[in-house]
Amino acid sequence: MANYQRILTAIDLSDEAIPVLQRAAAMARQHQAELHLLHVVEPLSLAYGGDIPMDFSGIQEELQQQAQDSLKKYADRYKIADNHRHLQMGRPEAQIHELCEELECDLIVVGSHGRKGLALLLGSTANAVLHGAKCDVLAVRVG
Repeated sequence: MANYQRILTAIDLSDEAIPVLQRAAAMARQHQAELHLLHVVEPLSLAYGGDIPMDFSGIQEELQQQAQDSLKKYADRYKIADNHRHLQMGRPEAQIHELCEELECDLIVVGSHGRKGLALLLGSTANAVLHGAKCDVLAVRVG
């Protein structure tokens, strides 16, 4: 069985982050691995694709600050060191893959809803992470 050295956990800052973090923290303890925590803030311009002629910078900064505070709360709760907390902006799957390679992680832990039908066809972040990952991915069932 693989002995993981460095684990990257990507969370969405909702209550669903808790089971994901619990599993990641347990895996890190079991393998004496480094645990890194990532949250990706999606740019509002990405979500609205320029349909709305508005300056989102103020709202974006506020979202960034809220995400920073929430990330700190989760990281403190699981005793994750400051230099192992990562807040990035962009498309979640792309940022997860990038950070994973940069840190040379050998396991990614994400939450998955196990959706059916249309959501399954369109794919979720967990699915996108799985398909581009160069290491093991653990999808923790949530929701």
